[in-house]
Amino acid sequence: MKIYTKTGDSGTTGLLGGARVPKDDPRVAAYGDVDEANAVIGSAAALAAGPLTKLLSGIQKDLFAIGARLADPTHAVAARRAKAAVTSAQVRRLEKAIDARERELPPLRAFVLPGGSPLGATLHQARTVVRRAERSVVALSHQADVEPGIVVYLNRLSDLLFVLARHANHRAGKPEQRW
Repeated sequence: MKIYTKTGDSGTTGLLGGARVPKDDPRVAAYGDVDEANAVIGSAAALAAGPLTKLLSGIQKDLFAIGARLADPTHAVAARRAKAAVTSAQVRRLEKAIDARERELPPLRAFVLPGGSPLGATLHQARTVVRRAERSVVALSHQADVEPGIVVYLNRLSDLLFVLARHANHRAGKPEQRW
């Protein structure tokens, strides 16, 4: 199987289920932004170690599932695959990870600028890409049916990535740059 099919040369792309849409369709933008978030989280995972690597890997799988849900406007394909589910248990896992790391951090008393250690800076970058993905998914939801749990997951994920960035910088001994 070749990686190039030439089917997108006319500016369209295929969705799960077989429909073709323009490459600038809001649905394609939404799952494309989720894919970009997944890639930046992969960059952070490459810098991470230990339990953080496992956490980020799980998040990447969740984002792949979210992308599949978004690429499937009829919900016919993704609904048949259990690993494509987006559940409240996944959101609770993110919340538990937030709570665990926040216990190790000093209270947040000011806005902080993104940066710090290479891992912390990459996690901040991932947070901003996830926020963009969330905006794209919300925009799509104004035109099409989007599972509400997807927006909740992305919102909580951006919170987690902020806390993970602070946590990484704290562990690396990098002071937060306050605004």
